[in-house]
Amino acid sequence: MSTASPTPDSSAPLRGIEAPLKTLANCHERGARQCTALRGLVPHLATRGADEDARETAAGVLRYFDKAAQDHYADEEVDLFPALLEATAAADAQCLRATIEGLIAEHRTLEGAWARVRDELAGVAAGASVQLSAAGVEVLASHYEEHMTREDEELMPLAARLLGEPELARIGLAMGARRGVDGPRRPRA
Repeated sequence: MSTASPTPDSSAPLRGIEAPLKTLANCHERGARQCTALRGLVPHLATRGADEDARETAAGVLRYFDKAAQDHYADEEVDLFPALLEATAAADAQCLRATIEGLIAEHRTLEGAWARVRDELAGVAAGASVQLSAAGVEVLASHYEEHMTREDEELMPLAARLLGEPELARIGLAMGARRGVDGPRRPRA
């Protein structure tokens, strides 16, 4: 499909899990690419149908939102958010707690938006003659992009400032375990 290039298998273990904030930022970049690919599928399907490019793109988007996005939400909700609250002074914790509760609510909204698009996308991946709901795709993609921007601009700088090496190492190990990675990986020679 000319409008969206296939992305690497997002279910593959990530390298650099020992740098959890970078891993989370990389996930946002992959998410942005998946939103672009998803948007590109709507006109592609209308003109070319569920050809091989469309099926491959749909399968990649499915992998991302079914696995990588879910892992990402867990990385934040189970590991990052509690570590941030623990590292924050009592007075600041109330403000941070409100931000975190808002981000968690956004995760649930995104999961709902994904559920409304997923079955159509699975049909495309299977080669069925299905049209994606342009409105459903736009709701998911625009909400996802807004959410990632909010995390990148508000949450990640705060995490980088508040969390020390021990907390980041613990978060990285938990993220690795979630993905089946047994610990820090050394760069290949």
